[in-house]
Amino acid sequence: MNSRALRAAGPALLVVAALAVMVWALAFGGGADPLAIADPGPFVRWGLPTAKLFVNLAAAGMVGVLVTALFALRAGEREFDIALDTASISAAVFTMAAAATGFLTFIDAFNPVLSFGPEFGAQLGRYIVETEVGRTWLITTIAGAALTVLTFAVRSWTATLFVALLAAASLVPMGTQGHSGEEAFHHEAMTALILHILAAAVWLGGLLLIVIVRPLQSRDDSAVTVARYSSIALAAFAVVAVSGTVRAAIGLQEWSALISPYGAILGLKIVALVALGLFGAWYRSRLIGRMRTSDDGDGRPRTTSAVALEPATATRAFWSLVVFELVLMGVASGAAAALARTPPPVAPLIPQTPTPAERLTGAPLPPELTLERWVTAWNVDLLWATVAGFAIFFYLSGVWRLRRRGDAWPVYRTIVWVAGWLLLVWVTGGVINVYQDYLFSMHMVGHMLLTMAIPLLLVAGAPVTLAARGIRKREDGTRGGREWILWAVHSPVARVLTNPFVAAGLFIGSLWVFYYTDLFRWSLYDHLGHEWMIAHFLITGYLFVLTLIGIDPVPYRLPYPGRLLLLIGIMAMHAFFGIAIMMQEGLMVAEWFGSMGRTWGETPLEDQYTGGGIAWSIGEIPTLILAITVAIQWSRSDDRETKRRDRHADRTGDAELEAYNARLAELAERDARTRG
Repeated sequence: MNSRALRAAGPALLVVAALAVMVWALAFGGGADPLAIADPGPFVRWGLPTAKLFVNLAAAGMVGVLVTALFALRAGEREFDIALDTASISAAVFTMAAAATGFLTFIDAFNPVLSFGPEFGAQLGRYIVETEVGRTWLITTIAGAALTVLTFAVRSWTATLFVALLAAASLVPMGTQGHSGEEAFHHEAMTALILHILAAAVWLGGLLLIVIVRPLQSRDDSAVTVARYSSIALAAFAVVAVSGTVRAAIGLQEWSALISPYGAILGLKIVALVALGLFGAWYRSRLIGRMRTSDDGDGRPRTTSAVALEPATATRAFWSLVVFELVLMGVASGAAAALARTPPPVAPLIPQTPTPAERLTGAPLPPELTLERWVTAWNVDLLWATVAGFAIFFYLSGVWRLRRRGDAWPVYRTIVWVAGWLLLVWVTGGVINVYQDYLFSMHMVGHMLLTMAIPLLLVAGAPVTLAARGIRKREDGTRGGREWILWAVHSPVARVLTNPFVAAGLFIGSLWVFYYTDLFRWSLYDHLGHEWMIAHFLITGYLFVLTLIGIDPVPYRLPYPGRLLLLIGIMAMHAFFGIAIMMQEGLMVAEWFGSMGRTWGETPLEDQYTGGGIAWSIGEIPTLILAITVAIQWSRSDDRETKRRDRHADRTGDAELEAYNARLAELAERDARTRG
């Protein structure tokens, strides 16, 4: 199949395969069977999963295309413009499909009598405004409409980056829907679903893009684009595999549930995704290098082993494989759309009469906190475990690349970086995460570690310096990891945020704003608010520590005396914050911490007093370490300056000192003549 035929037939094969598998899976799994009561009719039963399928496919054409274009193509060239046009068309389809999904969901849930009268309009309006699912699809539709215009209007690097971020964010509300809200482990299921949707969109959308731009590129340029996409696809596959496994485990609960229609459809999806991963690994290692006629796409000559196949033969083999991949992508997409309508064989585990703690958190009240449970209690947050895994992997890859070419990298920096991310995994998934919804003191322990201890370790790892040295610089005008990282570091926003006074203001000011506004309440009631809280405290703590002791580049750092004075001021305000909580007479978010029905441990008000003491006392330990580190760096800086002056004096033979003494002698002689 030639490139132009593939460009036309590829998306069609994807859609046809997806529709065919979805229809089979709905019929086989009973997802489109008539309901015994208030059946909405066959149009809704079949139309709703079809609309959701097009939402998912269009989301891939929107998000995945933008992400791949940012990392593989050059802004200002025809291929980049085609990518943005493709994203715009996909966003338009996404908008219409999201609106249809929202409307059909309304019909499916409320089974109203369709009419043009005011009663139907009022009922639809209440659904859109007052229900969570209605607001979700309204927000998704509006976001899609905005993205349709933005992807058509923008063409620059920076604007495209922000549009891609908005496109990714527009998929998050969809992850809050589905069966996850009806199950135990609701938060875990929601996080897994959001990660699954985003990673699958990036994976599929990138594959569509390399098919669409293939006729516009030479064989060598196409091979380079494919190689860069394969790196993105590998990361996306890892996220899809992990998040899909977690999501399936929550939905099935036990292995015997696999022997069911739901398990069969799930098995088909798994087989398709695994096959895609294996094919991706095969063509990355065997075909991509052989598609090039001159070099490997990064300026290095092709090795002898890469010439085993002629470039033309390897190219035909690769694009034939792409056709099969698109069909497998369609199979997986169709199965996923059917699974959303097929109930799992295991009933939800939330009891019919939930306890107060279960009503508030969706999980049963944990047993009393003991010394043993500091080690054994776990409830892993998939989002931060995934982020930590990638952060450690890429850091170690950079260190390995430096050592392979003979460059040194301090071992202690690698150790503190890995330790920082492992500590984050423990904070977000260990005993603190298990108990922080029930004990304010545990929440405060986690806060202190997130905003002070973990940033101290991560900043010492110097990730930006490692990236600048370890990631290969691109010479073809595209932007890879190194270019995007350095762009972010030197952007106007970074210059403002890394100003020491701005960073200090964000660090200490966010304490008061968060705990004395409804942001704290939002982080308790909404899992997205909880994830935002973690990211916020981690980032503000990182920026503050970076301005004090980091070696990564920032536009301006205070002199060492100024850093110590700023740190002392922050320590005082931080201690005052802890004392203010201890002096609080009322309970913060009383309807939450005071309504758990907890019969063990301190009373909620006593526990809040303990939390204030933690912020005042234990929270100052990382700050003290910061002060000691600044003092040591100051001392070493003075030592280096003294040694520099000594070396300069040795090179010049103390010429400056001799000139200074000669000048003093001349002035003294002149004074003597004047007095005489």
